[in-house]
Amino acid sequence: MNDVSEQLSFFAALYQVDQNPEAGMWQLYVTIFILSAIVYKLGFAKRLPLLKNVIIYFFLALGCTLLTFFGVFLPVGEGLVVAILILAIYKIRLWRSKKEQQIKKA
Repeated sequence: MNDVSEQLSFFAALYQVDQNPEAGMWQLYVTIFILSAIVYKLGFAKRLPLLKNVIIYFFLALGCTLLTFFGVFLPVGEGLVVAILILAIYKIRLWRSKKEQQIKKA
C-alpha cells in the first residue's frame, strides 16, 4: 500500500497536512493565497479604486479555497512559485528596457 505522505506536494508535506490536517490546510491556504496575490500583482494588477481591489482579493481568496484542496496532491504552490519567478524576470527586463530607452532619448 502507498503511504499518503509520499503523494503530497512539497508545500503540503512541508506543513504536514497528513499529520495535522486542520493547521496544515490553513497554512497551505495562506501560502497559496499569498503566492496567488503576488502573481496577480506582478502580472495582472492595474491601479483600481479601493472597493474594486477588495472585490478582486475577495474572489481571489474564494478561488484559493479550491486551489488549496488541489494543492494537497498537485503542485499548485510550486507552479505559483515558478509563475512568480517568470513574472519577476519579465518585470525586471521590462524595467531595464524602459530605463535604457530613457537614457538613449536623453
